[in-house]
Amino acid sequence: QVQLVESGGGLVQAGGSLRLSCAASGRTFSSYVMGWFRQAPGKEREFVARISRSGGATYYRDSVKGRFTISRDNAKNTVYLQMNSLKPEDTAHYYCAADWFGSPRYDESTTYQYWGQGTQVTVSS
Repeated sequence: QVQLVESGGGLVQAGGSLRLSCAASGRTFSSYVMGWFRQAPGKEREFVARISRSGGATYYRDSVKGRFTISRDNAKNTVYLQMNSLKPEDTAHYYCAADWFGSPRYDESTTYQYWGQGTQVTVSS
């Protein structure tokens, strides 16, 4: 089992940057595939990015490619989401999630067994 705590959200102007962190408890963090999702008011939760157990493979939704970078530090039990060139449409509550099984359906929220409470990102125009 793993517990996840996100931090780093806030209010930023369009074009700005934020780095989200997700700290995980437990000694098996490196055994989990990690993902970031987001949910805006009135919308479905959507996939943002995913990183493999070693950090060697990453995947992104098309709208964030080239602007967001997911990374992880297994020694620190932490996964990050660096967000650059932020746009108002990036405004959402951002969640990190952990998947023990490494499902190929990494863009589906039901794939992930553990979730953090999320952190709010608001981008003003």
